[in-house]
Amino acid sequence: MEYMPNMAYGPRVAAQHEDPLNPGRSVNRNPVPGTVPRGFTPYRLAQEDTVAAMRELSNPLPRTADVLGRGQRVFLNTCVVCHGELGDGQGYIVPIYPMPPSLLSEKVRAWPDSRIFHIISRGQNLMPSYASQILPEDRWAAVHYVRALQRAAHPTPADLGAAGGAAAGTAAAAGAAGAPADTAAAKASAH
Repeated sequence: MEYMPNMAYGPRVAAQHEDPLNPGRSVNRNPVPGTVPRGFTPYRLAQEDTVAAMRELSNPLPRTADVLGRGQRVFLNTCVVCHGELGDGQGYIVPIYPMPPSLLSEKVRAWPDSRIFHIISRGQNLMPSYASQILPEDRWAAVHYVRALQRAAHPTPADLGAAGGAAAGTAAAAGAAGAPADTAAAKASAH
């Protein structure tokens, strides 16, 4: 004998079917307004809130080899299609679509990490939002990798002095950015 068998073995209703208790409505209901799934923190800044993003956000990840490697994986899986391996805007889609901005430009180099994170999160111009595809910590790691690409393209005198010359400095900086030194140096000299 079972207590309330109809509760344990009720009829199955597919989410797409009409609700028998509410004709004209789907069985699948929208969540109550304001609810948030467990373990999810919504990104509350709108696309045009770049000033608020620069004021309120900061990169929580330290710049370590592991974080740069993680950022490189994200960049090479997601960003390289448009921005290219070196971040120069020479991605695979450039012949078909308009060229995206170079991440190596003075303008982008002057942006704080939070603005780059915000653009990855919300999109800008033709670039869509990648918030649903890239976890927040991976977006921050990608920002660190973009900074490494920028430093490889524009090494400081200290970088060049530590590497033992201009050519070695470019190769060493590119190697630090995660690319093989000879490949990055060859690509840099080709551009």
